[in-house]
Amino acid sequence: MSTTTIALELSAPVNLRDLGGIPVKDGVLHTGLAIRTDDLAYVTEEIAAQLTADGLNAIIDLRSPLEVSATGRGPLAAFPVAYHHLPLIANVADSIADAPNLSHEAMGEMYVRMVEGAAPQLVTALNVIAHTPGTTAFHCAAGRDRTGVLAAMLLLTLGASDDDIVADYARTGDNMVAILARTRPVMGAMWTALGVDQDTHDTTALLTGSMEVSMRLLLATLRERHADALTPLRTAGLSGDTIARLRQRALAE
Repeated sequence: MSTTTIALELSAPVNLRDLGGIPVKDGVLHTGLAIRTDDLAYVTEEIAAQLTADGLNAIIDLRSPLEVSATGRGPLAAFPVAYHHLPLIANVADSIADAPNLSHEAMGEMYVRMVEGAAPQLVTALNVIAHTPGTTAFHCAAGRDRTGVLAAMLLLTLGASDDDIVADYARTGDNMVAILARTRPVMGAMWTALGVDQDTHDTTALLTGSMEVSMRLLLATLRERHADALTPLRTAGLSGDTIARLRQRALAE
């Protein structure tokens, strides 16, 4: 596979939000614990400086190795922020090979495969959030799918309701047009590097209908298969101590 050089235009994230304010077990998740966002690899230096000034101490990068090699870490690499590369998908093209139309249902099925197939990475990510002083930000490319899965697992661990998990996930719907515009140059170059015709993957369905379908399918399928939706993570090493630490940090001011 040839190396593709991408002329990156630094820009502000369009799908960044702190998870603070979501009801969890025994209270409300406070701001400053976890931020979910679209790609941080090409934020502007000003935004990188502001994020760190506001308490960002760690980044969890959920992108595939190819995505990381194409863009690097960007301006945030120059700041004293811990970096953890925990890819939930080894190869993005392979992950959507069976879902060329990218329907909400197909995305939900993909999320199930992520949780069951990348449970160790998700457990490591939860431990990073539990033990990082200050704020941890996690991201993929769009801040929607891989990021949405980690956000769901974090919120489940904290005791959030399904409705609140789904509501947080669905908030990305309003940002999809901006997300696609921001990520198009990077993703286009990645498809080229993979030898994939981007036109064969119809993203229209992701701009219409209810995003809630995907997340509700994930939660329902995990419970149908495992009774407890967190069972794949518990089997991969998610401990009671980590859960307790996350819950304590979630409520601490």
